[in-house]
Amino acid sequence: MKHAIAIDIGGTNIKYALVDNDGNILYESFRSAKSNDNMTSLIDLLKAIVTEIRVVASSSNFSIIGIGIGVPSVIDDGVVLFANNLPELDNQNLRKIIATYSGLSVFVDNDANLMGLGEVVYGGAKGISDAVFLTIGTGIGGALILNGQLYGGYRNRGTELGHIIVNCDGNPCSCGARGCFEAHAAVIVLIEEYKKLLIDDIQTDVEIDGKYIVSRYEANEEAAIIAMNNHFYYIAMGVVSLINVFAPQKIIIGGGISESGDFYIDNIQKLVKELVMKETSCFTTIERASLGNKAGFLGSAALVFKHM
Repeated sequence: MKHAIAIDIGGTNIKYALVDNDGNILYESFRSAKSNDNMTSLIDLLKAIVTEIRVVASSSNFSIIGIGIGVPSVIDDGVVLFANNLPELDNQNLRKIIATYSGLSVFVDNDANLMGLGEVVYGGAKGISDAVFLTIGTGIGGALILNGQLYGGYRNRGTELGHIIVNCDGNPCSCGARGCFEAHAAVIVLIEEYKKLLIDDIQTDVEIDGKYIVSRYEANEEAAIIAMNNHFYYIAMGVVSLINVFAPQKIIIGGGISESGDFYIDNIQKLVKELVMKETSCFTTIERASLGNKAGFLGSAALVFKHM
């Protein structure tokens, strides 16, 4: 049995695990990705994670063949080109840095690509030739499986699905454009819109995150309902565009908020059905990611096993 260190770097948290090549998770944990806006702190955190998992593996006599890392960025040969939510990683050769530290083979790819790879290898996209994956979190990432292959564009520079335009006069985006899918439908946008709707009624002793807003939505709070319905609308706008272009067999949606309950996918499906072309969507189903928040690091592990 082969084992890999699997790391999924998000805009808020870093999830990591020790995984075998059958997709069994032998150890998993997470740490906050927030740092003091300097490269060293986040790199040191990644090194500490590698050391932590090596200690766990050693205690069970598991040998590790490599490290897979997912980053919310365009990746070119291990170099992080644009991690808009983690700017301290920009232009860093993460593959080389971690390989030098660990002495192991290291493979780095876009986090959403790896979420898609995880679903293809271990999850709900097995046997699917054409699928679109979306991960809804601090930002919005995406991945494409076309004709059975993970597609990233020339030199892996493409599939930035969070940066398709859904509102040409819309919110400014961290990428420098305006009206991006991510700038209207990411969880961080949902939180900000909810806070604006509350105005002076925000409870300062409560941490407002996606989970909290969902709980208020389920309690029929007006501000939460308005914010969530706006969120659903823009998710649907992005999904409709992707279906009309790619006509996939499945749209698979992941990220913590997608696990809120059946109502989340149900609301998106309803809006998509009203907006999408019937001809492009007749074979498409919209599903929640079967691997949940584990898809990213399982994809990171699959990346290692694919190359070794």
